[in-house]
Amino acid sequence: MYFYMNVPQLSAFCEVMKTGSISQAARNLGRTQPAVSLSIKSLEELLNVKLFMREGRSLHPAPEAQYLFAEAQMILERLNVVQGTMKMLSLGQGGALNVAAMPGPSTLVFPRFIAQATLDNSNVQISLSSRSSQQIREMVGAQTLDFGFADAVEQLDPSALYAEERVTAPCLCALPRQHPLARQDVVSVADLDGVPQGTLHKGHPLFERVQRAFVEHDVAFVRKVDSQIVLPLMQFVQQGQCVVICDPLSAFTQITMQGGGADIVFRPIREEILYDYAILSPRYRPMSQTAQHILSGWRLHLAEIFAEVQDLAYPGQTASV
Repeated sequence: MYFYMNVPQLSAFCEVMKTGSISQAARNLGRTQPAVSLSIKSLEELLNVKLFMREGRSLHPAPEAQYLFAEAQMILERLNVVQGTMKMLSLGQGGALNVAAMPGPSTLVFPRFIAQATLDNSNVQISLSSRSSQQIREMVGAQTLDFGFADAVEQLDPSALYAEERVTAPCLCALPRQHPLARQDVVSVADLDGVPQGTLHKGHPLFERVQRAFVEHDVAFVRKVDSQIVLPLMQFVQQGQCVVICDPLSAFTQITMQGGGADIVFRPIREEILYDYAILSPRYRPMSQTAQHILSGWRLHLAEIFAEVQDLAYPGQTASV
């Protein structure tokens, strides 16, 4: 059977070394004198070394005690650091945060939120990546991210190594400010009959939903330009070449970046065309308190953005960002 030094023994030993007195050490530690004496005795028996020599009423440390004192102080200081770190982690402070978002949200909305959410957490180390939705799924599935933000998939994979939380919000229509439809409070799919469209690539869920909405309302779908992400399409809207049915985060990003009096306006769509985002988290890697705190804040922030961007889509509204 093995016996090891413990923290009470080392604490008692270090305090006796500092004070030169069992009674004073006991007072400083808030322990009884017999308890401190027992800690010293048990430590000496464990190490098979006499640590103190008594001369009258004075204690004098043996040479071996000087070595142990230096080592014990480092151990106790390190334990204090660990204790402090763990306390911060339990409060969602400090630690490391490894997150990723797809292009679009990673341009402004996601990194700005992370920066604001960690403003009072100076000890946290942050790794922020911009990856495709598929790459984020692979990274979260490999348990290397705390969480990721990506496009949702149409069919969930029950065998996936990550959990997927779907976040859904209605799309908006981006219009050149001088477009006749910009004078309306709400745009319908019928209003877009034959109007050149900027779209995401064929095969993206939003492209399929937009095209399906046009078919269902028997209106002409004219594709002018397509892109992997929404924000580049706004350049074509600004030049009056097309309109874009876009997700609310892209709309919010564009509104934020362009400021007031811009050439692009957004309008709600009467027929609800939804966009599905996904919050992905590893299934077999417990999330730290810090990551849980950030993720909870991200959910709330998304809800606030979705509400605000709908308000901003009506004529006469200005951004509060």
